[in-house]
Amino acid sequence: MEPTGDGPQPVPSLTSELREQMVQQQLARRDIRCTDVLQAMLTVPRHEFASGHSIDEAYTDKPLSIGCGQTISQPYIVALMTQLARPEPRARALDIGTGSGYQAALLSQLVRDVQSVEIVAVLAEQARRRLCKLGYDNITVHTGDGTQGWSPTAPYDIIIAAASPDHVPPALLQQLAPKGRLILPIGAVRQSLMLYEKQLDGTVRESTIAPVAFVPMVGAE
Repeated sequence: MEPTGDGPQPVPSLTSELREQMVQQQLARRDIRCTDVLQAMLTVPRHEFASGHSIDEAYTDKPLSIGCGQTISQPYIVALMTQLARPEPRARALDIGTGSGYQAALLSQLVRDVQSVEIVAVLAEQARRRLCKLGYDNITVHTGDGTQGWSPTAPYDIIIAAASPDHVPPALLQQLAPKGRLILPIGAVRQSLMLYEKQLDGTVRESTIAPVAFVPMVGAE
């Protein structure tokens, strides 16, 4: 039976309206074209991953502090990195620099499973609890050195890093599956967002995407 239009209609929540504005104004009007990525950005409640900030502020197009000297990246950069990864339902992803868990939550909507590594133990535990509370059950958060990746469950079709080393950690390229895609910022003072694509013969093709500003990647490498 089709709705008649009579009676009360569902009222969009404030957060769903803010997500719609974020997607339309910050992403779709720019160069984010992947409908799956746009849908994931519409679905994941960004404000839940930006504690200490107002709901309105959580949906502005800027990075926000999440404590311990770390940030949650601006929505556009998160969407761009996710789009560059070309996520598919059967893919396996590695998220370096869990932070609040926002990038892992987005990937979880688009791939089979996500392994996420965070070097700051308190942030890893907070993200673990937050993701569990919100029902993201295909994400495993590990406390560890992101420059070493996460070898027990390698290789990965997608690797995304939210911190900038001064060179590509060899472990990340080693743990990238053939035809896999690694997206991360590179540089100390001046950073560039880079895409690395592993070919079937094991060689790697690199592309420079855009200038960016991320926190430094910390680790043995």
